[in-house]
Amino acid sequence: MSASLGKAASPFKQPKAVWAVAFACVISFMGIGLVDPILPALADSLHASPSQVSLLFSSYLIVTAVAMLFVGWVSSHLGAKRTLVIGLAIIVVFAALAGTSGSINGIVGFRAGWGLGNALFIATSLAVIVASASGGFGGAIILYETALGLGIAVGPLLGGELGGISWRGPFFGVAVLMAVALVATLAFVPSLPKPKRPVSPIAPLKALRHRGLLTMGIMALLYNWGFFTMLGYAPYPMELNAHELGLVFTGWGLLVAAFSVFFAPRLQARFGTAPVLYANLLGLGIVMAIIAAGVSTPTVVIVAVIVSGAFIGINNTLTTQAVMLVSPVERPVASSAYGFLRFIGGGLAPFAAGKLADATDLSVPFWLGAATFLVAIPVLASGHGLLRQAEAHTGDAEAATPSLIPVGIPAPASEAPPVIVAVSSHDKAPAIVDAAARLARDTGSPLEVVHVQQTAVVEELAVDTETTDQARAAVTAHLDRLAAHGIAATGLVLTSIGNHAAAGRVLAQHAADVHARAVAVGHSPRGPLTQFADGSFTSALTHAATCTVALIGPDQTPRHLTMDTLAELRNSAV
Repeated sequence: MSASLGKAASPFKQPKAVWAVAFACVISFMGIGLVDPILPALADSLHASPSQVSLLFSSYLIVTAVAMLFVGWVSSHLGAKRTLVIGLAIIVVFAALAGTSGSINGIVGFRAGWGLGNALFIATSLAVIVASASGGFGGAIILYETALGLGIAVGPLLGGELGGISWRGPFFGVAVLMAVALVATLAFVPSLPKPKRPVSPIAPLKALRHRGLLTMGIMALLYNWGFFTMLGYAPYPMELNAHELGLVFTGWGLLVAAFSVFFAPRLQARFGTAPVLYANLLGLGIVMAIIAAGVSTPTVVIVAVIVSGAFIGINNTLTTQAVMLVSPVERPVASSAYGFLRFIGGGLAPFAAGKLADATDLSVPFWLGAATFLVAIPVLASGHGLLRQAEAHTGDAEAATPSLIPVGIPAPASEAPPVIVAVSSHDKAPAIVDAAARLARDTGSPLEVVHVQQTAVVEELAVDTETTDQARAAVTAHLDRLAAHGIAATGLVLTSIGNHAAAGRVLAQHAADVHARAVAVGHSPRGPLTQFADGSFTSALTHAATCTVALIGPDQTPRHLTMDTLAELRNSAV
């Protein structure tokens, strides 16, 4: 792959199509937190109880959950752009209708329609951004994650500002902004090819027969039960106006975004997925119990809600990682199945919380939320073995783990230790492979070409940044080019899900197994920001490798990489 230095491509230098969808993503991700600041105002203005107002979450999320089962089938028949456009149009219509409604039941119904549009949009937006991106997928992913974080953080702030004028403001604001995004999508996003094989509408439900996916899905259901209990009911005991609630939930959203994008991958790389999730669920249970015990003290609730953002950010990222690690089915199918269970938990929680609060007092829903966080721990533990095997890539577990797949005919056997070159899909990959070939020739070593194929994982979504056929074709192109110059080489594809650092450690282990002379990498096309966000392949490789790791390029002398030299290179690139 690559070290972080040189003139790395900025993740923000993207075509207009990517910016159009990214803008729509920001508005879409505002949708959940947008209504939080206006919940008390809605209850007062429409003479509704908190349990009635909570149905704004339930209708939105339950429809989103059910629709997640079918969006893959819809997209495979209509194509990604048409599905995206339909989703945006539905959101515009139903957000505007919610703003014109004069009853709580009307808003609840229109939020259900909004949820349908949201499902169509979120299920295709990441795939469209990746397909439309230039200069590699890394920049596209960091842009999507930035849009996600911005939407989560800004949604409550916008809801608070517009809600301070009228509770109708946030609904009309979303309708206008999504209309702008719809026009931009129609104008700038090109038509994308449909999948070669249509997705079955019942494939996500069938996928839940797999123990690993079902276990992680139930864990996500329990987690989201607690999460949306807090989101739907915490505003009431805070006793704040719409503007003040917007500021509180903006602080919460900033922590969600920061810990989701920047800290979760690094904690995962350091401690492993399951241990971090255990500690995180326990932390959420404690925070929710503090809210329940201090529900009569607004300051306690405010501080606890803001702090919970850190735990929620970590959990949102790592739960999806866990699902994709243990799932033996195609990524879009696994995403739909997981999204169904996740949003069902989130949709049922506010409804149940409302009934409990009406029958008892406001602390009971929070105690139940704390319990669901804690119950999620033994559920996760029941699948711990599958997750551990997936991360270690041991045993016979069916799992989508970092793994090496041979491509083509291996080069003739040699007693000399090989030189391994690792590259991904970017325009400088051929030059890096050719430089590694010269290094192998000069040292009398055979050459292995490893192409790193990534699956991007964000929230409940996972998308293959390139197909297996495309990855194999990239390796074959390298091998054919080398063969034309009389250089025999062995080709491999390294598959990995979301975690660059894990892929680096797998390659380091392979290098040790074949007693490699050196592993060669090139300059990163992804940039320091992207590498910090998802963990650096090169840093993990350098730390774990027992052989020399060398930075190479077409016009430079190979440079031995150590943790110290990597730090120097990063500092010089910033």
